[in-house]
Amino acid sequence: MNADDSLALYGLWPAPESLKKIRVLLGEETRKERRSQGEGDTDLMKSFCVQLFNAGHAEDALLVWSAKSASMDSYASIDLALVCVSGLEGARRFLADHGSAQAQRAHELLSQCIGDEEFDASGLDATTNFYARYYGAGD
Repeated sequence: MNADDSLALYGLWPAPESLKKIRVLLGEETRKERRSQGEGDTDLMKSFCVQLFNAGHAEDALLVWSAKSASMDSYASIDLALVCVSGLEGARRFLADHGSAQAQRAHELLSQCIGDEEFDASGLDATTNFYARYYGAGD
């Protein structure tokens, strides 16, 4: 599977019943990328992160962060804004409550984004619009 396949199968705004499969597939790609940079498909990982971002469930913030932080390539490929799956404050609350070291690091980075226009509601809408154009769904 590649990013085009994922988008064709699940869409940019996936149905609720597809989210479990997207989470599993993102976890698999993340594990491969952590094992060896380049083993996971970072474009596919990014498409899964965009799908989860568009679904808007706070519990996906850590999964998106895990994918982003899997390697230098994935860190560069997956925008930090995608961690804000339920908005900046929703993602920060979820990560703060989670308590793991990985969640704490993501929370710290997101806390530095408070006041940044990219991370306010209109900026996150712009993220959705950007990826709709990026993947050709906004035409």
